[in-house]
Amino acid sequence: MLTERSVLNNIAVVLVHPKYPENIGAAARSAFNMGLTRLIIVRDERPDREAMAKMATHKAVHLIDSMEVYTSLVEALAPFSYIVGTTARRGRQRGMERTPRQIVSEMAGLLPNNHAAFVFGPENCGLANEELKYCHATSAIPTADFSSLNLAQAVAIHCYELYYGLVHEKKDITPAPQAASTFELEGMYEHLEEALVKITFLEEKNHAYWMNNIRRFFGRMQLSSKESNIIRGICRQFMWHQDHSGKDTTP
Repeated sequence: MLTERSVLNNIAVVLVHPKYPENIGAAARSAFNMGLTRLIIVRDERPDREAMAKMATHKAVHLIDSMEVYTSLVEALAPFSYIVGTTARRGRQRGMERTPRQIVSEMAGLLPNNHAAFVFGPENCGLANEELKYCHATSAIPTADFSSLNLAQAVAIHCYELYYGLVHEKKDITPAPQAASTFELEGMYEHLEEALVKITFLEEKNHAYWMNNIRRFFGRMQLSSKESNIIRGICRQFMWHQDHSGKDTTP
């Protein structure tokens, strides 16, 4: 029975281009209070340590010192097999948002064998559509008429729901198989996009729209590494036949 705190070790909090080091420290404090110990930021440079440490307090300052810093989101997300993007904005390209509680319930079975990331956008604008395309699900915190929560508050609510749903409730968790990592999936999507352009399925006008829908379609399937490689192999064959159609390939 996999309900112990160890499943929390497979979850990371990812902050994309946070503007204020104090918010990073407050996020670290919230995460550690709820048993999460992996903090990642996407930023061009490491923020001021003292400003972060002051808000983290001495009990969570080790999360600041062990914090991973990347300059690109795709690099930061490479090891993760399930990614949740947090958003307060609605839109056709953003998919169907669920509450943090719904997200935790849906993903519980993945955690014993997979690494998951909760991704939070900048304080002033949140995650862009280009960043949300890497996410398997989007989470929106239910609020009354005014939906503006600051970064640390959003992190705290999600971390609480993770701790409550995975540890406090002590549910039996049936482990799901290991899924393909983001690194593997992005390679597959690149191959797939190239093949679909070559056979003129993707045209310039609706290119991004259809690729986002294709990503959501495969994202719901939770492909394994083997399955993502099979799709890449099919794409390579498509492109080979497209390049050699009408040519004499007799040795």
